[in-house]
Order: sequence, then structure tokens, then C-alpha cells
Amino acid sequence: MSNNGSIPAEELFKNGNQESLEALAAKQKRKKRWLVVQPKSLTALRTDSGHISIPLNMMMVASVASTMFDVDFIDERIGDELPADLSRYDVLAITARTLNVTKAYQIGDKAVSQGVKVILGGVHPTMMPEEAKAHCTTVVYGEIESIWEELARDILNDKMKPMYKSGELKSMTKMRQANFKFAESSPNYKKYSNLVPILATKGCPVGCSFCTTPTIYGKNFRMREVDYVIEEIKYHQNRLGKEKVSFSFMDDNICFKPNFFNELMDAMTGMGVTWNANISMNFLERPGVPELASASGCDMFSIGFESLDPDTIKQVHKGSNFHAHYEEVIKNVQKQKIAIQGYFMFGFDTDKPASFQATYDFIMQNKIEFPVFAITTPFPGTPWYDEMRPRLRHTDWEKYDTYHSVYEPKILSSEELIKNFIKIQQEVYSWRSIYKRMQGKSLNWVWFVNVAMHFFSKRLRPEMFI
Repeated sequence: MSNNGSIPAEELFKNGNQESLEALAAKQKRKKRWLVVQPKSLTALRTDSGHISIPLNMMMVASVASTMFDVDFIDERIGDELPADLSRYDVLAITARTLNVTKAYQIGDKAVSQGVKVILGGVHPTMMPEEAKAHCTTVVYGEIESIWEELARDILNDKMKPMYKSGELKSMTKMRQANFKFAESSPNYKKYSNLVPILATKGCPVGCSFCTTPTIYGKNFRMREVDYVIEEIKYHQNRLGKEKVSFSFMDDNICFKPNFFNELMDAMTGMGVTWNANISMNFLERPGVPELASASGCDMFSIGFESLDPDTIKQVHKGSNFHAHYEEVIKNVQKQKIAIQGYFMFGFDTDKPASFQATYDFIMQNKIEFPVFAITTPFPGTPWYDEMRPRLRHTDWEKYDTYHSVYEPKILSSEELIKNFIKIQQEVYSWRSIYKRMQGKSLNWVWFVNVAMHFFSKRLRPEMFI
């Protein structure tokens, strides 16, 4: 560990072959130069606007690459500008989700035309590797740490393959933290959210038909050693020069191993931090879970309710949601002064106009502090995409942002869907509804999010969603 508490990047993924890679790197006449790029999206609703999170995945890529290459980092979402001349770099590494893959492809095409080797990775290139290959030198399928040694060796030898895919996902038991100096080097660094991203686990065994997680991170639940998570929290406290740091766990679901969750909560208690995380409703039914989370600094749980219709839950294979227990569980969580960020999706084939009213009533009755609404979007590569493919209007990927209607539901017309989708947001985030849901609760960042959502929802118009 260095004097400032950070872990040297070369320790991120130590293994037996590291020495041979270092020896190979030492033979190079000069260090190859990398540019790691987080593209912005082109969607009209600007999903990536405002104070956004530091991209933890790209910090990991930059950190591991910096063990043997010179690395620069650019995040277009915060205003960093891509150089017109990319030929100074040997390698461009670009991440892409479906909503920003169009911009990622544009960058990739430009770099390739200038003779630069381009790596495309992230969710969309993993789900659509054949499409992505047309815009790069190589596609990284899944997580880069599981194929890093092979990729790094081939880059050093100037023999990159068209695709890298690991036969098995690497254990994350010993995974150390990324070096955030790459984000801090941007002149636009202050545009990032104060919530610091952190990761304790990967994978999700639930297998919802609309989710990309099983393909990217697997269905097996992998965990870091708790000591390394705590070490990372201390690194950020030291980096930011304060004890009270707010963390956002990027885990798809932090709770699948109760013993691990309990150990982590015990270790975080007394550290003076606050945190939020995704968690499943059925785990919150366990006695003592909200109390333990609250004691360790939890200020919000994110819960994917998705739908209040049991037929819909069955259709998307989300067996962790049981409507009968919602109110009791929610009340117990809120009793511990933990806010709930509730995710609700509309546009399923089972949805009716009454589904919106039922959801509104549920949110207001249970005083859900931070409701988030999405239009159902079949993401490429998922089972649901394959099922819905004949009904898709287009594959204009920048509109696959959960805010555009890309197919016609069976019961609702698109016009009804969009009209009610706008209406529920404007009603939930009216001043009257905000006050009713938030009355008596601590004046914290969740309050300010509600105010921001009020103004956001007021400007929504039907034409934005087509």
C-alpha cells in the first residue's frame, strides 16, 4: 500500500504470470499509449446529463492497463473532449452500453481510420459482438480482468485477436481498488456526483429475462474479501480528506450471501460513512437486516419492484418479488431512516391503464422516497429481446434508454403508454405529492433529487418518447 492509502495498480489482479508480462513490457522500445474513453449518449433526453457517477469500470480498466502502459482517460459525459488527432495513441479502449453505443462506434471508426488499435467492451459489445467487430480491432466479451493477461500480452506483441472471451470468470476475492487519479485528472472532475462508486460483489442468480447481468457477470455470486472492501473505503476517505464519504455500491444485488452481507455491515459500522445499494425485497424480510444496514450508514436501498402485477412478475421470471409482504417490509426499512429508491417499469404486455393508477397509489401509500420510472426495453442479447424481436419498431440503439417506446404492447397502445407514463411522473413529482411522501423525513440529498425530478417531469412531452 502506498503512503496515501491507495493500492498500486499493479496489485489489482496479481497472479503467477504477471512477471512474464512485466518482462515482455520491459523489452518494448517505448511504452504504448492508451486512451480510455467513456462516451456520452446521443439520446435527446440526455440520460447521462447532470452530476453522474465516476465510471468505476473504466477506473478499473485504466488502473490495470497502467501497470504496463501509459494511460489517459476521457469522459465525454462531463465535457471532456476527444482529440481530433488520435494517432498519438496506440490503443483506444471504449466502453459502451446500448444507449451510447452509436457514439462509441463513431469514436471507434474514427480511431481505426487513423491507424489506432481499438478495443470495444462493455454491455452492448458483449451482447452484440458481431455488430461491434465492424467498429474496432477487438471486442472484449464480458469483464476485462478475466482476459487481461492474454489481451496485454497480445498488445505487447502487436498480435491482437478479433475477440477475447474468458472460459471462466475470474475470482474477485483478492480484487483491490482502482486508482481514481484518472478521473481526478479531468478539468471537469467536479461535475461528478459526490457519491463514490464501490463494488463488493458481482453476479446475480435471479435471471430476469430482461437483464444483461447473467451474460456480463454470470449467475454465480462472486464476492471480494471484506477486508479489501474496507481497505477501499479507507482509501477514499484518505483521498478525499474526510471520514464522512457517501458510497454507492454498484453491485447488481448485494445481499445474496447473508453471511457476507452481515460481515460487511459489521465491518462498516463505526466508519462514519453513508451508503446505498441495490437489494432484493425478499432479503429485506429477514429479521435485523434493515437495522444492521442502518447502523453501518445505509441511507437508501434501491429495489426493483418492476411491476405490481403478479402475472408480469411471473412473465419476467423475477421470483424475488412477493407483493403480499411489500407494505410491512417497506415500513420496517423506513423506520430505520433508510429511504427507498423504487424502480417501476411500464409497457409490459400485461399492463393496462389501471396499472398506472395502482402504481401511483402504491407509491403514495407507502411514501416511496425516490420512485424511478422506465419504459420496458428489450436489450439486445437478452432472452426478452429474442422474444420481442419481431415486434421491434427499430434498432436505433440510442433510443434503447428505457425512456423510448420501441415496440407496441399488446393491451396498451403506444399513445396510451406514453401519455400515462408522463402523467404518473408529473403527479408523483408534483409539489403536493413530494410533500406528502417526504414530510417529516431528513432534509438530505433525496429531498433535492425530488426537487430536480419535479422540474424534469414538468418538461416531458409525448414526442420525446418516440
